[in-house]
Amino acid sequence: MDLWAAARLWGPPGLLLTLALHLALCLRSAQTSVPPPRDYCVLGAGPAGLQMAYFLQRAGRDYAVFERAPRPGSFFTRYPRHRQLISINKRHTGKANAEFNLRHDWNSLLSHDPRLLFRHYSRAYFPDAGDMVRYLGDFAQRLGLHVLYNTTITHVTLHKARQAWNGHYFILTDQMGHTHQCSVLLVATGLSVPNQVDFPGSEYVEGYESVSVDPEDFEGQNVLILGRGNSAFETAENILGVTNFIHMLSRSRVRLSWATHYVGDLRAINNGLLDTYQLKSLDGLLESDLTDLAIVKDREGKFHVTLKFFLEEGNQSADAVTLPQDDNDNFAMRVAYDRVIRCLGWNFDFSIFNKSLRLSSGGEFSKKYPLIKASYESKGSRGLFVLGTASHSVDYRKSAGGFIHGFRYTVRAVHRLLEHRHHGVAWPSTELPTSQLTSAIIRRVNEASGLYQMFSVLADVVLLKENATAFEYLEEFPVQMLAQLETITGRKARHGLFVIDMEYGRNFSGPDKDVFFYDRSVGHTEDAWRSNFLHPVVYYYRHLPTEQEVRFRPAGWALPRPTAIHHVVEDFLTDWTAPVGHILPLRRFLENCLDTDLRSFYAESCFLFALTHQKLPPFCQQGYLRAQGLVGTESLRRHGVESGLLRDYTTADRRREDGARSPLGGSRTPGPPVRPPESNKEEL
Repeated sequence: MDLWAAARLWGPPGLLLTLALHLALCLRSAQTSVPPPRDYCVLGAGPAGLQMAYFLQRAGRDYAVFERAPRPGSFFTRYPRHRQLISINKRHTGKANAEFNLRHDWNSLLSHDPRLLFRHYSRAYFPDAGDMVRYLGDFAQRLGLHVLYNTTITHVTLHKARQAWNGHYFILTDQMGHTHQCSVLLVATGLSVPNQVDFPGSEYVEGYESVSVDPEDFEGQNVLILGRGNSAFETAENILGVTNFIHMLSRSRVRLSWATHYVGDLRAINNGLLDTYQLKSLDGLLESDLTDLAIVKDREGKFHVTLKFFLEEGNQSADAVTLPQDDNDNFAMRVAYDRVIRCLGWNFDFSIFNKSLRLSSGGEFSKKYPLIKASYESKGSRGLFVLGTASHSVDYRKSAGGFIHGFRYTVRAVHRLLEHRHHGVAWPSTELPTSQLTSAIIRRVNEASGLYQMFSVLADVVLLKENATAFEYLEEFPVQMLAQLETITGRKARHGLFVIDMEYGRNFSGPDKDVFFYDRSVGHTEDAWRSNFLHPVVYYYRHLPTEQEVRFRPAGWALPRPTAIHHVVEDFLTDWTAPVGHILPLRRFLENCLDTDLRSFYAESCFLFALTHQKLPPFCQQGYLRAQGLVGTESLRRHGVESGLLRDYTTADRRREDGARSPLGGSRTPGPPVRPPESNKEEL
């Protein structure tokens, strides 16, 4: 090669060509390194995200969980600020039934591993938040869940694609600029944006997320807290003994969880301020709309509350602003405050989602929660589901869907929906003969945790077979989706159905209700419909309700008006196994709906029915005629004789045998024929 050729190759033009080729190769390499679309992407490795990951993994699905922190449960590494959870950890119930015990375990996620129960992580009734972080870490590690840590998703949008399950892929971009595609997006990011109210002087307010948790920092101070939820009372409880006084301001009255039966309202563990307020110890609660107020700061650094309309346009010194006490010398908040703390709860973070996903309508309520259906699927984007705390709009202030002990079951319901929609796996069910219907319902209402925690939201559904000879039992179906049951579950409801849920009395819950009134307990079965405390309710429908019937159901009803309804009377022990008080009325209700006899019978009775009735009870059809009836034993026979239900034929036969032989072993003198017992004559 001559010098001129070398210069052309390695000189500036050749160098430019080399760089261009290198850049092209890099771009091609980057394009080929984009991973293929996953079936499922889960945003967030908190409790809801890990719960969904568990179900996807058990089903053998293609999925990944994206978590911005280096470990699961990052929310609990910081919150609650004072570290005590308000989710109960009841380690002892006196029962060994694992499903029943979950009714009183508000922290465990669902899994097949008994080691992953929260009672193994804390002995405290109200555990420390650090125990939750440790628990979630073990849950992810021991189950081998596929979590991509230190991966912050910064943007989510859609890309149309015919081959995708829902006609589009969800495109997720992380902090490194890498993209991830998936057919179904499961958002489990919780509520993480502090709720703030914009009013004049709001810049002087400290937030719950950053205020000091050291009580000594509040020694001898006057403190105003904005808000009236658990975070506000948690903050007050921490400094109650060191402040001059604490005033708490909110637009709504205090809601006590034991009055509303909503676990998100004020819990007793945090309500010390109510004592000091009502027992005249300087602290107090006030009601006002925060948007009508303003806060001004004086020259000494003290804060004063005034009304917004007192502020005039233009710059004005704090000392010149009109205060309410200037016109009303007994204005409640006429004192100056050293600290003002905002504790107004949390909102969903919409910032990473493209507007094309239509997660928010812009309304006031949709600023807190994404817009979703009762199936937890986005109203604006098919294939996008919201899980966990962020899905609480479905049952806000009604049930426990915003908390672990509730959403572990709604997450399972979403997974079952996805299994049928994308993999053809029908909603799990158990098929049993009709003779076992009463016992199946009794077992579930006494054990099931999903029904118990997600009352009026999740319900069991019994689908009757033709001629009511058998039934399919489906567990924990979202009741507001009842009209779409066949589409969601892959099961048919052509011969009638029962829906079983748990409900409080319709006039027993509310911030203004006296839930301790005398004679609040209902004990007589004829008054079961008046039951106040949580109790099972059974709805019977001849046909599957329509969407219009579900939508326009009576006010306060969890379900549309049924063909027939039965309330199982409330029980102080929440133990619905009383033969006369609980089981008998339920069985008779079911018999009236099905026009059949659901009792169990001995083979002798079934034999008599076969000779005297055209239609046999289901138990005899499914047992006696197929040689599958109750097996007679000596103990059962003796029990029947002693209770008067059976005649003692053994004694009668023995008497006949004794009378047929003489004392000396000879034959007895013939006499009149022995008349058979009355029951024998009927059988003959």
